[in-house]
Amino acid sequence: MRRLYIEDGADIQKEYYLSAVTDRATQKVAFIASSEGGMDIEEVAHSTPEKIITVFVDPLVGFTQANGEELGKGIGMPADSMAQFIDICQKLYKCYMDTDASLVEINPLNRDSKGNIIALDAKFNFDSNALFRHPEIVALRDLDEEDPAEVEASKFDLAYISLDGNIGCLVNGAGLAMATMDTIKLFGGEPANFLDVGGGATPEKVTEAFKIMLKNPKVKGILVNIFGGIMKCDTIATGVITACKAVNLQVPLVVRMKGTNEELGKKMLAESGLPIISADTMAEAATKIVAAVK
Repeated sequence: MRRLYIEDGADIQKEYYLSAVTDRATQKVAFIASSEGGMDIEEVAHSTPEKIITVFVDPLVGFTQANGEELGKGIGMPADSMAQFIDICQKLYKCYMDTDASLVEINPLNRDSKGNIIALDAKFNFDSNALFRHPEIVALRDLDEEDPAEVEASKFDLAYISLDGNIGCLVNGAGLAMATMDTIKLFGGEPANFLDVGGGATPEKVTEAFKIMLKNPKVKGILVNIFGGIMKCDTIATGVITACKAVNLQVPLVVRMKGTNEELGKKMLAESGLPIISADTMAEAATKIVAAVK
């Protein structure tokens, strides 16, 4: 335990759920409210979906009185608390827009015995691409609450998430990374991480990616799956060779690369003198790395 927060006791008469989230389908901000606050909102949505009220806010107009009344009536907000509820919704919308948030959630939103509306707990998610505009939010980052490997990866602009498996994955592109992990599982293996080196990876960046993966003692093999579009295969080959020598790689490594300078990259790997297992397809790559770690 690193921090302890102490709050005054709350006079709780009724708990509600309230959130704002970007809805890509309508390109609007969706306000979601429920009379069943303080509970697992996913379970409420599954078991009693009629208790979930959604209102879409036109970004050219903003959150209106009518939006608030629709939400309030939908969740059974008493008339004497309606004005406060609408005021909180309007402020929540302003906060959401001003901070480039992707989610703002109040759960529970409490109505006390005097009809006062109070937020008892809240959660914020922010668009990481907009954080450069919000140094005050970045300053609140608590590294003690994050995976050390993920913190280290962020220093090198690597998208890394630790998982529970034993096959390290190094891929360029989030979609390809997801497909790679799915393929590993399809052939009976378990990925140890999600790792997207991005489209502009350098040999130095690839080396750091290998170091981060290998800090995980559960990793028994590594699969590199690269599509050479913006990223050239020979650049990745240079990075792989450099990384293998830098970390004195002791686990099996399967490399599959397709695209720009593919043949050059494969030739560099073949002539490196390193025990690198090559593959032409994702299925072949997954089959080989699963077999190697077993």
